Amino acid sequence: MSGALSDIRVIEMGTLLAGPFCGQLLADHGAEVIKVEEPGDGDPMRVWGQEKADGKSLWWPVVGRGKKSLTIDLREVEGQDLIRSLVAEADVVLENFRPGTLERWGLGPDELRAINPRLILTRVSGYGQTGPYSAQPGFGAIGEALGGIRYTTGDQSVPPSRTGVSIGDTLTAMFATIGTLNALHARHRTGEGQVVDAALYESVLAIMESLLTEYHVAGFIRERTGSLIPNIAPANVYPTSDDKMHLISANQDSVWRRLAEAMGRPELAADERYATHIARGEYQEELDDVIAQWSATLDSDALHAVLNEHDVPNGKMYRAPEMLADSHFAAREAIAWVDSRDFGEIPMQNVVPKMSATPGEIRWAGPVLGEHNSEVLRDVLDLDEESIDELQRRGIIGSPDRS
Repeated sequence: MSGALSDIRVIEMGTLLAGPFCGQLLADHGAEVIKVEEPGDGDPMRVWGQEKADGKSLWWPVVGRGKKSLTIDLREVEGQDLIRSLVAEADVVLENFRPGTLERWGLGPDELRAINPRLILTRVSGYGQTGPYSAQPGFGAIGEALGGIRYTTGDQSVPPSRTGVSIGDTLTAMFATIGTLNALHARHRTGEGQVVDAALYESVLAIMESLLTEYHVAGFIRERTGSLIPNIAPANVYPTSDDKMHLISANQDSVWRRLAEAMGRPELAADERYATHIARGEYQEELDDVIAQWSATLDSDALHAVLNEHDVPNGKMYRAPEMLADSHFAAREAIAWVDSRDFGEIPMQNVVPKMSATPGEIRWAGPVLGEHNSEVLRDVLDLDEESIDELQRRGIIGSPDRS
């Protein structure tokens, strides 16, 4: 095993995206992530996703990658006892049940820390473990609404838009990962574990820049602004002659001067309407029209070339086909090709960030439900095959999916 976390064992208990994406990030960097799933059904991510192939999720191979699937019925006392035994041998327990669920099962922080004082319990929820909203259900979309990103996304002429990905869930997973790594570092000093409490709405709120300060000091409420940033110009999406969309970001004074040169209009750089950052913000719409008239005379490749020649930050609007064909993506190995049982070799985003001494890796695509039952119970808990067979017969761990 490789990766900076190759000596860390994580027990992942949770479903859907926020908790499991945190587990994916930890697994990418070498952690042994034992994913505990309900026998028979498993994580709904096994069947969720916008697009499926033969009824099977194309999302599960990504979010389940590098994990070991162990099926345990957590509602049964014997299933809860298995978790307690696993906790004794674990570094991290990761869960995203509704607050109070673990406590009802006798698996709350006090009980788990009594078994293993070094344990880190990473808890992901909609509203956090405390406060008047804590018991309410809270999916990622609700966190996006409360945290402010939904209101500020899209165009003012239409209702707020989502970002196109489950940003509330993934942001929370990343903050939960940061918290887990912080707790592991603190444990190195103190020898003690702790609770990491990651809330969906707070994770979204954390990236909302100066939104609160602007309102408190200046009475300013941020609104939806479409594809531009108000008073930051030029920085927008511009048309091309081949009907593509091209992003140009030249709002810094020196970069704007280079863009004016690239346009063959160097006199624009000295125009009092555009010469300074503040002036360009005031005349933003007018300046965008000038740039759009120029960009529309070039096809996307030619526009990209001339802007690069003048050192102006710019980019084509990529979709999956462009990513898979791009030489820079290939050179950086930004996309990994991973064998999967259901779909053969499939592409997915590679591990980030890149580590020079302890690189992460994708060890396997999302596993079959219960695939690692015997391996985990035998190697971690030292159970013999007869005991494992008995747990399976009684439905405590269920049977691996052989379909």
